[in-house]
Amino acid sequence: MGCGAPTNLNQSAPIPDGARKVFCVKFQREMQGLDEVPFEGHPLGQRIYENVSKEAWKMWVEHMKMLMNEYRLNLGTQEAQEFLLQQMEQYFFGEGAALPPDYVPPQAK
Repeated sequence: MGCGAPTNLNQSAPIPDGARKVFCVKFQREMQGLDEVPFEGHPLGQRIYENVSKEAWKMWVEHMKMLMNEYRLNLGTQEAQEFLLQQMEQYFFGEGAALPPDYVPPQAK
């Protein structure tokens, strides 16, 4: 399975007592939410904080690493930052982020 996806999407760690809960848009169930708003001050960051679980965020981070490597993104440029924001929006709230055209997933050992 690619991009850090859990082996069984129907199972996840129990939500610790007192933890913040969200209805995760990726898993379509209540799960533990993020501890802080990513991209504070950006509307997408607030939307993610309110609708994305910690587990789904970890999956995005792995997917983002792959995108950065495959597209050789320089996050110091406005274009690369905007590209990742668009991909993040698609990953969580759209049809899902597409893999790069020539992407070949790493082979399991």
